[in-house]
Amino acid sequence: MWTDLLVPVSLDAGRGDLDLSVGWADRWTATWKYAGDEVTGPVRHLGQVPVASRGPMRGFTWRREQEHRPGLESLMATGRLHGFESLEEDQFLVALDFAGDLVEVLAQPLRIRFRSAEKWRRHTPDFLAVTRAGTWLIDVRPRHLIAPEDLESFAAADEVAVACGWHYVVAAEWRPHVRSTLSALYGKRRPTHDVLGVQGDLLAQAEGGVTFGELAAAQAYWPVARAQLLHLLWHRRLGIDLSQPLTDRTRVVRAGGVS
Repeated sequence: MWTDLLVPVSLDAGRGDLDLSVGWADRWTATWKYAGDEVTGPVRHLGQVPVASRGPMRGFTWRREQEHRPGLESLMATGRLHGFESLEEDQFLVALDFAGDLVEVLAQPLRIRFRSAEKWRRHTPDFLAVTRAGTWLIDVRPRHLIAPEDLESFAAADEVAVACGWHYVVAAEWRPHVRSTLSALYGKRRPTHDVLGVQGDLLAQAEGGVTFGELAAAQAYWPVARAQLLHLLWHRRLGIDLSQPLTDRTRVVRAGGVS
């Protein structure tokens, strides 16, 4: 699962003041955009709204003095550009594209209005991702920037996700070596022609569980083989242990269930 690449964030500290008494899913509301207009309804109806019909709650612009860096990331899974509001969100999109079994993703998908500590608050999660393993509501925030009020908003988003039959996660910290390995694979993710026909040999030799360096060195055109290995790893036709750095000593295996 792509969530295995993350260090979990506990939301227990944010739940204490949430109003989760009987009927909360009727009192709390969600707002989403449909055909350019905002639509608001109780949280209990949110899961019935098709993701494909929604638009982002807000756009984003660039300013010279802003501290965060927005942009557009091209995802192989959707074949489209997707907006991000920071480099952390960009890293998240890359990881989701690599390991998420991604079908669709929408930035700023909805706005939640929830009751907490005798007052109403609002929160807009960063992404809604539809994957082959379920639908995920996601917030992206570096761990050192998470304030107590953020934990409360995240806990509220988690309750909304559960009410809709979704999953929820905070992308706050990646496990060691995930960033560096995905950066190495990223440049070889696009479609490539196997002109020299090395992919078949690489896949066959990986059945024996050899290392990255051994696989590349066994090919007459070893520089091409190294590039093809990165491509096969990105597309999950080969597998490695992502908890370790990617080096020539990394053991490469044939991905299970892939012909």
